[in-house]
Amino acid sequence: MSWIDHIPDAARAYLEVKRLDEVECVLADLPGIARGKAVPAAKWEKQTSFHLPNSIFFQTITGDWSEAAEDGFTEPDMVLKPDLSTAAAAPWAVDGTLQVIHDAFDQKGRPIGCAPRNVLRRVVDLYRAEGWEPVVAPEMEFYLVGRNVDPAKPVAPMTGRTGRPAAARQAYSMTAVDEYGPVIDDIYEWSEIAGFEIDGIAQEGGAGQLEINMRHGDPIKLADEIFFFKRLIREAALKHDCFATFMAKPIEGEPGSAMHVHHSVTDKTGRNLFTGPAGGETDAFFHFIGGLQEHLPSVIAVIAPYVNSYRRYVRDHAAPINLEWGRDNRTTGLRVPVAPPEARRIENRLAGMDCNPYLCIAASLACGYLGLKNEIWPDKRFRGDAYEAEDEIPQGLYAALDLFDANAAMHEVLGPDFARVYSVVKRTEYNEFLQVISPWEREHLLLNV
Repeated sequence: MSWIDHIPDAARAYLEVKRLDEVECVLADLPGIARGKAVPAAKWEKQTSFHLPNSIFFQTITGDWSEAAEDGFTEPDMVLKPDLSTAAAAPWAVDGTLQVIHDAFDQKGRPIGCAPRNVLRRVVDLYRAEGWEPVVAPEMEFYLVGRNVDPAKPVAPMTGRTGRPAAARQAYSMTAVDEYGPVIDDIYEWSEIAGFEIDGIAQEGGAGQLEINMRHGDPIKLADEIFFFKRLIREAALKHDCFATFMAKPIEGEPGSAMHVHHSVTDKTGRNLFTGPAGGETDAFFHFIGGLQEHLPSVIAVIAPYVNSYRRYVRDHAAPINLEWGRDNRTTGLRVPVAPPEARRIENRLAGMDCNPYLCIAASLACGYLGLKNEIWPDKRFRGDAYEAEDEIPQGLYAALDLFDANAAMHEVLGPDFARVYSVVKRTEYNEFLQVISPWEREHLLLNV
């Protein structure tokens, strides 16, 4: 059978109107950047794998190298094998182009432990070994901003069709969405061509800030789509002379961008484990919340992976500062949305949109898994404004990494090799940041201290 028989319907439909010229063989590194090779279609059809050095997982966001290699920096090749179920069009390309996500193995056929997609698959497999099926529904927040070609200058909102900069505090405004309608039109069109299903797009509270809701489903499939989506949205923005940014806090004084993740767990028959026979909440429901409360502090370094991420956790500024849980309460870190019993779910509101989607979903599911396995009970439900509660978020990346390093149980779920590599890379990255002198330091310290 041809490889075309194994790709999604949307990819086949794309090839019916486009002659395939090139295949992009990609995988996500630790920050979630697409790494790989572009291969002529004729050559790609003849190969079953290709190679990249394992050092791509040892790089910081700046492209510098960490000391994460265990046996010296020899950069041995990994074997990358295509997952044809991920084949998706790259609609912005001039010539017919497919993107295909590849899985990473060593030369003995073992999964590379620090590869983000493998980390998520490891967690999903732990659920399935218990007869459970994890289900997620992510929400993506991002900003459309003016072209920022000088990093020394602040980021500014994009200019809309009226010729005025996008305005803040216009949450859910359809007029605000219409301001950048051409970008959104391309996002919708390209998503349809690529086979990605969007549940809706809404204006958020920041100037030029949008939210895309995605339908619930398999964690790996949803993480793949977010990985693809980030690139698609960036390309749509560039077509219309603006930037799309997924920074957690790109504009001073504006709300940060989150990746809220809704969770539920079903059994093999599809029954929601969070709901009992009479429609009530089960022990499993409370244990999942308990696991999130117990273990989320140790994975904040994964779901808030940069120094900028911690600028989002501001009291009374549309982001949680605690691990409280509440019903239909957007001030708590953990929210139980209004839903019928069969759709009962738990929303983790702590993750920033700057996260790697594979690692964020893996870490959040890992917390819930440990709660289910160890029957952890949560604190009492929080009522009222949770911004009045105590701060429970680590104050910065370095403190978050200390908590991550100390949680041995979490390392076993996510994988010891990943835990080791991640800590080394992020600490290297933090030390790089300390070498940069900020405008604040020059303004307030240069002549005053």
